[in-house]
Amino acid sequence: MATTLAPEPVCTVWASHEPAVSPRCAARAAPGCGCLTRHHDLHPRGSPAGPSARLSSCCSRPRPGRDGIEGVDHSEIDVETSPLTAADAAAVHRLARAAEHVDGVAPLSEQPLLHLLDADAPVTHLMVRAADDLAGYAQIDRGAPGTASAELVVHPLARHHGVGTALLEHSLELMDAEDRMLSVWAHGDLPAARSLAARTGLVVVRELWKMHRPLDAPGAAPELAPGVTLRSFRPGQDDAAWLAVNARAFASHPEQGRLTLGDLQARAREPWFDAESFLLAERDGELVGFCWLKVPADQAQDAPRVGEIYALGVDPSAQGLRLGTALTAAGLARLHDLGVEVVELYTEGDNTVAIRTYTAAGFTRATADVQMARPSATADTAETVV
Repeated sequence: MATTLAPEPVCTVWASHEPAVSPRCAARAAPGCGCLTRHHDLHPRGSPAGPSARLSSCCSRPRPGRDGIEGVDHSEIDVETSPLTAADAAAVHRLARAAEHVDGVAPLSEQPLLHLLDADAPVTHLMVRAADDLAGYAQIDRGAPGTASAELVVHPLARHHGVGTALLEHSLELMDAEDRMLSVWAHGDLPAARSLAARTGLVVVRELWKMHRPLDAPGAAPELAPGVTLRSFRPGQDDAAWLAVNARAFASHPEQGRLTLGDLQARAREPWFDAESFLLAERDGELVGFCWLKVPADQAQDAPRVGEIYALGVDPSAQGLRLGTALTAAGLARLHDLGVEVVELYTEGDNTVAIRTYTAAGFTRATADVQMARPSATADTAETVV
């Protein structure tokens, strides 16, 4: 959780030729110890996700490569531009869970996971397979003209064998061929991600802050400007109006500002979606702002209940009414009523207006995600919160 450091959970034992090697230990092992081969099965022992492990009879030494690690030839990378099969999508989810367990941070954000089975998603999938599961996965989002963004993850047992390097280099090659500037997200800004980026000539061009605060009291009531009222979102009725306001509020934001009706509907199908927690601000009957809240459904019972200010935006026509402050207060009050104990949100690291608003509401910086690209790339992002 965002506000506490819990003891490490007992690790599920993952298949390796070394006895009882946990993913956390395997990730820290030196190359050549517990190494992945094409004969390994990455399913946990006894997991319903797949058959029993097929184990290598010996530990082969890493093949020397440019970085002194075992190489992965680009011909071993499966590239798909159509939706993944259900089996491959499930494998990506397993891979992401394994990496999160070891690293303490989710390697893929929500959007790539929603894109796995989406026939309309403008994405390219790259997969490195090992036996019956995935050693690595990358997704390239090609929805913006002239640019692309990627997220990638490598299984803990497949690290230090060139999987991440191969996925990143091949992603860059594919986008170079399309004359697109590729940027890559590193969630949690982990040292391994920085090292991988440095080897491929990438530098940080954008920082996304994760902020949090405890919610032990409802806080001050929202102060609304004259003529402004709040109500809940009505699926199917408010879709077009919300999409229009969202596009204007986040006109310079490369992800949030280009959400489509399909993106909205996909989120409305998620288990966490609650129309009563999607707050809309109207002025004289016209939509001018919103505070969309998210409370994940699958939270541990022995941990603080976490909620998120998922998206907060104000139409440019309503700037100066302090709607950002009012919507933040309304969102906190709603989350308190739902029993949330810790509130999280994400905002651009250079958005001083948003950071000032959230700091005044009791939020502090917790961690950061970084986006990296070649030095000539620039990040033009801004979140509208006033």
